[in-house]
Amino acid sequence: MSFKKSGLYPPNPVTTRGVSTKLSSGKDKIVYTSGRTVLIAPQNPGLTTSYSGHIQNATVARLSPSGYYCASADITGKGCVHIFNVWDVVGEDQVLKGEYRVISGRVNDLSWDGESKRIIAVGDGKEKFGSAFMMDTGSSTGEIIGHSKAINAVSIRHQRPFRAATAGDDNGIVFHTGAPYKYERTIKTHTKFVQDVQYAPSGDHFASVGSDAKIFLYDGKTGDTVAEFLDNPHKGTIMACSWSPNSKSFFTSSADCTVKLWDAQAQKAVTTWTVGSGVNHQQMGNTWSGENDLVSLSMSGDLNVFDPRTGDKPVRILSAPQKSITAIAPSSSSTFLTGTADGRVYSNSSSTQETKVLAGESHSNNVSGLETSSTDGRTYSIGFDDLVREISADGSSFVPASASTGAQPKSIAVAGDSTVFIAEIGKVEAFRSNQKVFEQKTSFEPSATAAFGTLVAIGGEDRKVRLSEWDGKALKEVAVLEGNQGAVSALAFSPDGKYLASGDSSGKLILFDPKERKLITSRWAHHTARINSLSWTADSAHCASGSLDTHVYVWSVAKLMKNIPIKNAGPGGINGVLWVDGGVGKGGKLVSAGFDGCVRGWDVVFHA
Repeated sequence: MSFKKSGLYPPNPVTTRGVSTKLSSGKDKIVYTSGRTVLIAPQNPGLTTSYSGHIQNATVARLSPSGYYCASADITGKGCVHIFNVWDVVGEDQVLKGEYRVISGRVNDLSWDGESKRIIAVGDGKEKFGSAFMMDTGSSTGEIIGHSKAINAVSIRHQRPFRAATAGDDNGIVFHTGAPYKYERTIKTHTKFVQDVQYAPSGDHFASVGSDAKIFLYDGKTGDTVAEFLDNPHKGTIMACSWSPNSKSFFTSSADCTVKLWDAQAQKAVTTWTVGSGVNHQQMGNTWSGENDLVSLSMSGDLNVFDPRTGDKPVRILSAPQKSITAIAPSSSSTFLTGTADGRVYSNSSSTQETKVLAGESHSNNVSGLETSSTDGRTYSIGFDDLVREISADGSSFVPASASTGAQPKSIAVAGDSTVFIAEIGKVEAFRSNQKVFEQKTSFEPSATAAFGTLVAIGGEDRKVRLSEWDGKALKEVAVLEGNQGAVSALAFSPDGKYLASGDSSGKLILFDPKERKLITSRWAHHTARINSLSWTADSAHCASGSLDTHVYVWSVAKLMKNIPIKNAGPGGINGVLWVDGGVGKGGKLVSAGFDGCVRGWDVVFHA
């Protein structure tokens, strides 16, 4: 038995209100960070490259002009030093080229020189706000000085003679000559924080934007101010600017929810796009990808793709999670659903690997469970907002109606008659058509639930699994199954009902025969931490488990001692596993998701 990677559904960039989010690109690839993960994502889904070597949240990532390397930086905890990573992006495995201490605080931006040899990193350090160094050795290649507050952005001229511009919270832009880089002069054009500064690919000019909603153009060699753009100005903080490949135009993204395309020579606004209204549509970052794709990031995490040749709205909107994925469930033969820590639910295509957020009113907090009925195919969700919601039959939106649970829900299961059972703090409740039809207080603390036909399994923190029969009106306990070594954290009946898998907080997975009420094996014990999710193949021959220990295992019922370990399947832990094609026959396609917001695909072969 074996496996191989088969694609990745990337999360979208994480945003913070009032803080510019740095995006970049290389040809058709969009480069950004999301939590601790760095993504190099072409607009063709399924070809995304990820790097998960950061211990703390990553803040910025940029490809080198040569395209062979990518540099990223992250934020550390209080009193810790920054770690800077440079890795090879050619090939499936990223090779770490260097790891350097840059500044003793958050790195806000970085820039490569035109030879892909030198890097300038800037941010909010204790001793200094910026550092210039060689990418292969980390040795200094100049000084970045002249600012009195945190530096927000940096850009290096790619042609000789090299120049660099930095922009900061002191309302100033510092112009550096190089290499080695040294202070040349301070430019005081802005009256508030300068959020971004970018050199044109030609090196003839660079532009700056800031919280004063102003845009300025400068000479790329001398740093002299060329013009202020006064035509049709933005009405709020401008978070980012990005140049076209031919250096004739650039576009800006603003907190006033608009994106503007500018003619650099005429200093005129060519096109204005209004994305929406409200905080979620504030534009926090941008990058010019390829020849005609202008990508702007909304506060909500949506990546809006504009084409200057068409229309007054985005040609595409790329939606994906910004937070951890906390639940997973099938939706149809070609789609599956994922719930996130911020209450959203997304539909994912297993064929095109595209992701869309569900329409309608979502949960306001962590989605703690998703479950699809085997009878009518409808999916139900629960969240920490103490609500149970129904998702439309086509899996595209939430049904408007919802029902309130009596306590915080922990786990969800759907019986054969489409009754929804929810394990809550101190009790179990049942719902049908958004109406509560049953409630049972328990002497134990319920922690997991599963259902098959009229049989309902309820796992507890007392390490026991209780089997009950559902007659449409009430639950009647018929057996208690024991063998778990920790609180029961995940339960799953096999599709034929012959088996019940029970995972616990110690990492042990027990296989029961629910009909005979007996233990089959307790040797599925390779996980070292809480098991969060279980998924059976359609033929009931194999069971996949995902754990907080970051690993996924595939277990065989026919050969109990055989398993397929997928080690380090998801940094931070796995919260969901699912067979998206049923997993029948000699192999199947498995997906796993978790803490880092990524959904990773795995082609699993049962018989090599």
